[in-house]
Amino acid sequence: MKIKKLNILSIFLISAVFSAQAQNTIPQVEALLKTMTIEEKIGQLNLVTPGGGIATGSVVSDNVEEKIKTGQVGGLFGITGPEKIKIAQDFAVKKTRLGIPLMFGSDIIHGYKTTFPIPLGLSSSWDMDLIKKTAQIAALEATADGINWNFSPMVDIARDPRWGRIAEGAGEDPYLGSQIAKAMIVGYQGEDLTASNTMMACVKHFALYGASEAGRDYNSVDMSRIKMYNEYMPPYKAAIDAGVGSVMSSFNDIDGIPASGNKWLLTDLLRDDWNFNGFVVSDYTSVNEMIAHGLGDLQAVSTLSLKAGLDMDMVGEGFLTTLKKSLDEGKVTDEEITMACRRILEAKFKLGLFENPYRYIDKKRPAKDILKPENRRVAREAATKSFVLLKNHNNVLPLKKEVNIALIGALSDNKNNMLGTWAPTGDFKLSIPIIEGFKNVAPKATITYAKGANITDDEVIAKNVNVFGPRIVIDKRSPEEMLIEAVEVAKKADVVVAVVGEATEMTGESSSKTDIRIPDSQKKLIHALVETGTPVVLVLMSGRPLVIEEELALPVSILQVWFPGVEAGNAIADVIFGDYNPSGKLTATWPRNVGQIPIYHSIKNTGRPQPTTTFEKFKSNYLDAPNSPLLPFGYGLSYTEFEYSNLKLNASEIQQNKSITVSVDVKNIGNYDGEEVVQLYLRDIVRSVTQPNRQLKGFKKVFIKKGETQSVIIELKPEDLKFYNSNLEFVAESGVFEIFVGTNSEATMKASFILK
Repeated sequence: MKIKKLNILSIFLISAVFSAQAQNTIPQVEALLKTMTIEEKIGQLNLVTPGGGIATGSVVSDNVEEKIKTGQVGGLFGITGPEKIKIAQDFAVKKTRLGIPLMFGSDIIHGYKTTFPIPLGLSSSWDMDLIKKTAQIAALEATADGINWNFSPMVDIARDPRWGRIAEGAGEDPYLGSQIAKAMIVGYQGEDLTASNTMMACVKHFALYGASEAGRDYNSVDMSRIKMYNEYMPPYKAAIDAGVGSVMSSFNDIDGIPASGNKWLLTDLLRDDWNFNGFVVSDYTSVNEMIAHGLGDLQAVSTLSLKAGLDMDMVGEGFLTTLKKSLDEGKVTDEEITMACRRILEAKFKLGLFENPYRYIDKKRPAKDILKPENRRVAREAATKSFVLLKNHNNVLPLKKEVNIALIGALSDNKNNMLGTWAPTGDFKLSIPIIEGFKNVAPKATITYAKGANITDDEVIAKNVNVFGPRIVIDKRSPEEMLIEAVEVAKKADVVVAVVGEATEMTGESSSKTDIRIPDSQKKLIHALVETGTPVVLVLMSGRPLVIEEELALPVSILQVWFPGVEAGNAIADVIFGDYNPSGKLTATWPRNVGQIPIYHSIKNTGRPQPTTTFEKFKSNYLDAPNSPLLPFGYGLSYTEFEYSNLKLNASEIQQNKSITVSVDVKNIGNYDGEEVVQLYLRDIVRSVTQPNRQLKGFKKVFIKKGETQSVIIELKPEDLKFYNSNLEFVAESGVFEIFVGTNSEATMKASFILK
């Protein structure tokens, strides 16, 4: 391709001149840098959006076309489709002096057009191959529409369900979160970043965003280094070790310095200690937001961010408008700007954009690769495997396919709330509502629908939720009228299936809540349905753990389905009618009430632990509630039952840096074939620092036919015994270790070994 004035290819031909560059640099990139003006370098540090999609800030970029033509843009997000992306790439390649191609990014959080369950739901599958597969399909579809850079995965550890963005991650556990981070990055990036069906991943939000105080989004974070290293940093580190191409800084402060301007975080830890060699992009206007943090004006915070190790400024344009002035005033150096530019150019090189700027632009691919039947089949499978059976009262489930069903609830016949938060590229009109799924899977069933209640009767909440569309529609009928109709329908049915819970945007970014119970309008409906005497199954939809102590005590069955994605109705029906036996396990602890938050399985003991469930004065407990959660981490029932026995270790003593193998027999003693997630927890009896009561250190998902026994083997590797001590040294200390194996974090089957 010809480019006026200077040609990228001709620049690359002379790159041999610079072969003496540092070993880790790319000669072609170094050759290009030699030809660039300081303004062109700064332009590469600017990420913009023309708007039109879902913005996560109060501004969008202006004069985008002109900025691209003048070399003031390094990347673009918020546009999709080969035609639109080609136009923008043409501006960059054909209208600028050097013809440097653009990167095109997007938030593809849980699928592109084929929308999978929200990440918290998908994590509940504990199926790494499946999670990797969903990421591969997301990459296939997104690249078909011209996207080559994905602002995913979010790996923030979250232990406060009031925080709306808990929906976007893998829950509370650093070990599980690390495994999921690796699976998603391998799924997105594959083995070849230049392949047309792979894309560069961006791990976020670096760091500690899930620990925002009070569960309030964008809030401060304050924690010790030892807690960071042991409990919150592992998934980010796992992402780096998996070769993630980019990192996104978080909104919160760390040690009093916002992440986007935190040199210890972005340089000392990320690059010097972890050897990350990709580039760092800010979150949406997070550089500008450092002004509100109180760190100075736009020039001051932009200077701070660049010197800290931030390479690309998302939307805020602080770099674009102030860095040249800061250079002239000696506040930043040419080398600091060049280094940031180098990292972005290297990313483009790794994506193959210099070889072919139009590599991801093929008008034939959308029809061929997007929403194809195979993709939707995987979405359906992923949804079924994400559901968690919380209670099966009187073994009502699974239902027979010829049953007379009262299908009740505002979420029962509702396409608008199936995809969940952060599905900006999905189309809710393509989703399968629950009533349609029931008819597809059980065509002989008699299904009578009644709305029964609004998702909420609170018009203020409804207005706040409906920012991106009518997720909550308050009926013109009175609540009393709807309730009477639902009760009458319920009385005539064999079973009630009531779909209750949250609307889509009741969780997600900027959707923190202090009250995480089922809304009162639906609580009244549930009680009225129970009073009819007809068996009641609650299909519970949410993007977070809810406080359901009251509902769990009722004579009802409860299936937690999260927000299942585009195949929602079919998948829910598959489980309700027994075509799939539920196997999901919770990846975040469910509290009895908000007063217990934060509550999580790897909580530490205290100097005054509660020895029993009975209240004792001057012990670490509450006057008005137990310490125990309502539902523990790893919890999830099945239509069948599993019996554990014969726990064995291959050694009673091991040396440092040696592995140990754990085996356990698991028998399916119920009446259905099913899958079980065998979980292994570890406790170090004596350490030089205080430690969690137990930590997840291994798991395996196995399929066992009814009546059969399977021997499950899990290997504990040397790294699994290590932790960061008070000097932040990653060590394993000699002594006794206890192993707990079972079906959730409260497993009682135990063995022990000695580390010499």
